[in-house]
Amino acid sequence: MSADQRKLTSVEMGKLWITYAGNTMSQCIFKYYLQHVEDAEIKKVVEYALNLSESILASIKEIYEETGFPVPIGMTEEDVNIHAPRLFADEFYLFYLRYVGKTGLSIYSIAVPLVMQNDIRDLFISWLNSTVELSNMVNDLLQTKGLYVQPPTLPIPERVTFIDKQSYLRGFLGDTRPLHAMEITHLHNNMDNNVTSKALLTAFSQTARDEKVRDFFKRGEKIAHKHIESCSKQLSDEDLPGAPLIDHLISTSTTPPFSDKLMLAHKIDMFSMKIRSYGNGASLNGRRDIGAMYAKFLLDVSLYVEDGANLMIDMGWMERPPSAANRKHLNSE
Repeated sequence: MSADQRKLTSVEMGKLWITYAGNTMSQCIFKYYLQHVEDAEIKKVVEYALNLSESILASIKEIYEETGFPVPIGMTEEDVNIHAPRLFADEFYLFYLRYVGKTGLSIYSIAVPLVMQNDIRDLFISWLNSTVELSNMVNDLLQTKGLYVQPPTLPIPERVTFIDKQSYLRGFLGDTRPLHAMEITHLHNNMDNNVTSKALLTAFSQTARDEKVRDFFKRGEKIAHKHIESCSKQLSDEDLPGAPLIDHLISTSTTPPFSDKLMLAHKIDMFSMKIRSYGNGASLNGRRDIGAMYAKFLLDVSLYVEDGANLMIDMGWMERPPSAANRKHLNSE
């Protein structure tokens, strides 16, 4: 490396690496979706998503070439069979794009205040704005097509009041207070995420080729279903609606459009994002019973992600992310 060659900080390395790897996966998935989508409006949104992924990959590759950073392999054409039979109904693509769009928004928004090189920060801002636009397109179309699940509505408070008793935090015994708006928001959001996650796991479990990978997806289905039921109960106990399942949007095809490697990496990534989502829900919660529920959710998901990572390693599929120097190893040489 030349003395004047541009250098990346650990933050920039990490955020660019995870963004690049994730978008190689998205590119494969969106290319397959476009082979089967028939609805012209939904096709336009999927095309926008694919173009965004391709633009992101091109921009990061330029930075890698400029800095001498090895380009991650991620997912390639070998990980997708765009000619496989239809596995998803057109409507599923909208739910999927909303599901993964939240992940993009989280990654890019966190990167913005941490990245110090102006041009790289501007890229993350641009990707964040484009993902917001994609999210708006998806939500507008879900509403137009009557697919949008409206969050529960609440009565407007008559006046400003203050909490005067610690029993407000109670949740297991005694007179439990109604859910407040932030608790409802995250219960609804987490249930919404799990509804799409469960349907995707159904598709993956019926098309996976390796028995261990297939069993891993089936276990994920059970976890997602259990978490849906728990969130739904919290809402239904307050006479508030939940979110319907969308498993019916998965076809009966058993021909895999995606490699086991892609599907396994996808679910590890998305279950990892559940940790952040559940953490957000727990941080804005004020009832002990809901806090305990999120703690159980976090344990379920953490163990699942670890087992998935071990499976990826056993299969030889897990790329090593940029890491600090192993000083102990260097000192022993």
